[in-house]
Amino acid sequence: MRLVILGGSGSGKSTQAQRLCRYFDIPQISTGEMLQQAMSDDKPLGSVYAQLRTLGCHAQPYLIKRELVPDEMIIDLIRLRLKNTDVDCGWILEGYPRTAFQAEELDFLLEELGQKLDWAIYLQVPEAVMVSRSLGRSLPDDQPEIVHHRVEIFYDRTIPILEYYDRRRRLLTINGDQKPEMVEHKILTLLSVE
Repeated sequence: MRLVILGGSGSGKSTQAQRLCRYFDIPQISTGEMLQQAMSDDKPLGSVYAQLRTLGCHAQPYLIKRELVPDEMIIDLIRLRLKNTDVDCGWILEGYPRTAFQAEELDFLLEELGQKLDWAIYLQVPEAVMVSRSLGRSLPDDQPEIVHHRVEIFYDRTIPILEYYDRRRRLLTINGDQKPEMVEHKILTLLSVE
């Protein structure tokens, strides 16, 4: 099973990615965690350490300035990760793609690697719920003005991504404003695996 989890800040992407990874026994791929790993001094697993460190060095100035890392760097990072043998049975990508362009780039990459995306799962949550969940996490970046800005950006970018996956008949929209176990159950039902 190869899945992409889409949703705004506080929509439950990480929670559902973790639950589905446990259910399918496949790795969760988070671009944020990969960037942190690429910049850390800890040696990551796999034989791509040098390439990963190089990408981390190139990405670091963007992250320090709190700017978005260029798409080419992110897709290179994902390419390295999807070449690892632990993804042979599938994966769940969380935090990417964030734009329709990135979704298209991901499809090109998957075609190059001989893989195919099964579904893009969109966790649809009202704006007020996203804001209140984000503010309730008490993370350094979860300040009211930052959260509201992220939600605005999310809505600006989301419609084109949803349209992109919908045109390819790869989109599942789930009401994410429910208890996590209910959301997981609905996803598994729609994936026809329960």
